[in-house]
Amino acid sequence: MPSKLQDAGEAGGLRLLLLRHAKSAWPEGVTDEERPLNGRGRAAAQLMGDFLAKEKLIPDLALVSTARRTQETWAAARERLPRKPEMRSEGALYAASPERMLAVLRAVGHGPKTVLMLAHNPGTQEMALALSGPGSDGPSRQAIAEKYPTAGLAVIDFAVAEWRDVEAGGGRLVRLVTPRSIV
Repeated sequence: MPSKLQDAGEAGGLRLLLLRHAKSAWPEGVTDEERPLNGRGRAAAQLMGDFLAKEKLIPDLALVSTARRTQETWAAARERLPRKPEMRSEGALYAASPERMLAVLRAVGHGPKTVLMLAHNPGTQEMALALSGPGSDGPSRQAIAEKYPTAGLAVIDFAVAEWRDVEAGGGRLVRLVTPRSIV
């Protein structure tokens, strides 16, 4: 029997996998943009990659902030996937507002039906809440409102055919997945 996540996007719409970077280190003398993942973060990123593979949540395209910790999160997750999706480094996602993140998403164009966006807080948390409209999973929405943990993944479906048509409140939050919730 397919999971709730696998069959949620079968209506011909679009799916956003909104992932926050995994836990990072704070080495002295390193700029915020150059902060690497710590050991716990690398393990969590691999765990989330395993989850994506198991649930068949393989994006067609990954939009990843240029920060080192987001790039390392994606590299660790991607290596666990059976198919290696296209990846675009997006400088506009570094410390981005939800409005800027939405602009990047709307510019995706034709083709990708499932997009993974890997960015930072508070933008990721605010974006998930802004996109979640009617029919969203209430407990997941409440959990996001309280905290969007590192390596947290929100799965949001849209009943539109083009990314340019994605609007605030127009998505259905299917689920929030965290490393802690799958171990």
